[in-house]
Amino acid sequence: MASFQSRVYVDKTRGHAAILAIGTATPSGCFYQADYPDYYFHVTNKEHMVGLKRKFERICDKTQIKKRHMFLTEDFLKENPNICEFKAPSLNIRQDLLVREIPKLGYEASTKAMEEWGLPRSKITHLIFCTTSGIDMPGADYQLVKLLGLSPMVKRLMMYQQGCSAGAMVLRLAKDLAENNKGSRILVVCSESSAIMFRGPNENHLDSLVGQSLFGDGAAAIIVGSDPEFSIEHPLFEIVSTTQTILKDTEMAMKLHLREEGLTFHLQKEVPKMISENIEDVLRHAVSSLGISDWNSLFFVVHPGGRAILDQLELKLCLKKEKLRASRHVLSEYGNMTSACVLFIIDEMRKKSMEERKSTTGEGLDWGVLFGFGPGLTVETVVLHSLPITSVIAFQN
Repeated sequence: MASFQSRVYVDKTRGHAAILAIGTATPSGCFYQADYPDYYFHVTNKEHMVGLKRKFERICDKTQIKKRHMFLTEDFLKENPNICEFKAPSLNIRQDLLVREIPKLGYEASTKAMEEWGLPRSKITHLIFCTTSGIDMPGADYQLVKLLGLSPMVKRLMMYQQGCSAGAMVLRLAKDLAENNKGSRILVVCSESSAIMFRGPNENHLDSLVGQSLFGDGAAAIIVGSDPEFSIEHPLFEIVSTTQTILKDTEMAMKLHLREEGLTFHLQKEVPKMISENIEDVLRHAVSSLGISDWNSLFFVVHPGGRAILDQLELKLCLKKEKLRASRHVLSEYGNMTSACVLFIIDEMRKKSMEERKSTTGEGLDWGVLFGFGPGLTVETVVLHSLPITSVIAFQN
């Protein structure tokens, strides 16, 4: 049995918090993975590193990513060449870009979520804003309040530097807020950009090249509340329970450090194996109260930290190929968008179910599990219960 530390949060006395609406957004800049090695070595002025470029081509090909969206443009990089070096002071330049763009992208996603929700913005009581891209005070949460015209009395929580597991973490926090503040409606925003960690190649740091092949920019927003008003609100998923787990002896497996040259990325190649070796114990613990032992009876929302993580998790849990369809689709279309990824996957799952006119949002299944993986190694697990989508279908049509 794997060894881990965890806490489970389950509210059995009141209605569970639910996801009431979802919105997503990406920058306009789109980069196709097949062309990216040529672009990357050109824009960083490293075309003479022919052997390393071939390695990068193989890395990109193995990701199963089709395209990614990014703020950084060739013109911007030419104007700011330090960003293109492997290790040159560039944090100020990155900060200036991200402090401006991260709230704006969050605004786009939030506007879509609120349009789907359909209630006045004055009904938002709490705001959780999460990013690993850019740090400032007042923060992105404050800027978003102004952009959206939210009440100055809205209760804000700004989360910085939590990494890829934060998309699940914000659901845990939103659940606690919703279930302990009667009538509350929480706007949750994850807005991310790879601009904080973009840098040129270095032959002694292939883990950095892996990062350059994976990360993309995107924002997702959801609205969470408990005891929904069914006459005007259309809940998609109940957030039934949450678990946070630290995998034993994995502290050095994934490290990100904010330095003068931006956010550095260090990854051990054993990370997918570390996750897969522990994932069944984590899953069994999370769903123990449901009496479920057939993992294929669940739907899955898995953070696509990379293709290898999805492949090994699928193998370890003996999952049918379609179980990770939504996760693989989001990885293919957007890359790894850090905290925003799992919210994109929830939206993709919901959209696919609507296309097929199934009775629930979980691609035809009642119960599901969401996994987020981040530095620590930390595994955030969220048990979800899908709800009828009839009213949502009517809204979309």
